[in-house]
Amino acid sequence: MRRLRLMSLVMVAAVGLAGCTGGGGSTGPGGSTESSSSTSPTTRSSATSSSMPTGPDGRPFAVEERATFDDPWALTTLPGTPWLAVTQRSGTLHLVNAHTGDVRDVTGAPEVVADGQGGLGDIIPAPGFSRNRQVYLSWIEAGDGGTGAVVGRGRLNLDGDASLSDLQVIWRQDPKQSGSGHFSHRLAISPDEKYLFVTSGDRQKFDPAQDLTNNLGSIVRLTLDGQPAPGNPFADRGGLSAQIWSYGHRNPLGLAFDDDGRLWSTEMGPQGGDELNLIARGANYGWPRASNGSHYGGADIPDHAAGDGFTAPKVFWTPSVSPSSLMIYSGKQFPAWRGDAFIGALSGTALIRVDLDGENATAADEWDMGERIREVEQGRDGSIWLLEDTPGGRLLHLTPPRSAS
Repeated sequence: MRRLRLMSLVMVAAVGLAGCTGGGGSTGPGGSTESSSSTSPTTRSSATSSSMPTGPDGRPFAVEERATFDDPWALTTLPGTPWLAVTQRSGTLHLVNAHTGDVRDVTGAPEVVADGQGGLGDIIPAPGFSRNRQVYLSWIEAGDGGTGAVVGRGRLNLDGDASLSDLQVIWRQDPKQSGSGHFSHRLAISPDEKYLFVTSGDRQKFDPAQDLTNNLGSIVRLTLDGQPAPGNPFADRGGLSAQIWSYGHRNPLGLAFDDDGRLWSTEMGPQGGDELNLIARGANYGWPRASNGSHYGGADIPDHAAGDGFTAPKVFWTPSVSPSSLMIYSGKQFPAWRGDAFIGALSGTALIRVDLDGENATAADEWDMGERIREVEQGRDGSIWLLEDTPGGRLLHLTPPRSAS
């Protein structure tokens, strides 16, 4: 049986996780799916979670289906409203009532290139959403040289027939590339609400992640209008370099701030070497010169090692679990988990919890969810929402088991 190795600064553990083939996972160059592995399903619990009340299935949460979508990609809560916004990779935007599960279609979504891993991507509310109704979205467009991710800002009208209006592109992945993988395009707003962070994958081209003259293989830091943010580490070089906050990334598909303002990212490795990274200004995370995984076909990549000049992950997974998303919990419904990271796993078909303690991270729990998990998000009431990555993928609502209330 293949085994899953979870590494952190302070622990090494080996456990098995469920794998699943299918669209959306990580491949090598020229592939269009994100990785998949085949392992035996298990559920692993830390001491913290094992002491929590559990439901009939032994998990410390109850699961309720609220809606279904074909190939959903992202969801977000909309402040001051009962609505969740859900994107479908095909280009459709929906609203879901968090209380009733009622679904409304939103008109005015952008035209997208839906191919391979590309399509309509992330959505987050802009600062002041309750007042201005602005949202940021990411999607894939075609242009000279191929395709690339873009980020736009528009107004989400909730009254009457829901619609998206005044949508303007404020950032582009540059240069466009052939192929349909590793767009990344996850979004996050800084806690001070001054900056927009965007993950930009290496487009399965390897070397651009070490080249500061483009914005591929990087995490960029922008003003809310999409301009390079003041104080970026390579601002004096001008051009695309001025956007970059960190680089040496492969396919970062999760991005979230903790309560102390630290930025974390989950990143798909090649064959193994999936990562949870603490993102630092100007840091180089090594791809493709260092990875705890191997190239597809088995060719070696040097592991992260002390003194190699690269920033190593806080936790990594080999074989792959294919981390799709990241949420750092701050709610009240699961108080034992406050400050912890939650990761959706695609090939792992799991919800993963990582214990965060300042700048340190320790792998803690993996719950087999039976399907590829594309997105994990915290509800405004402290519950947890998941999206399955599949045709007919379910929107799942996680709350404490009834026996706990």
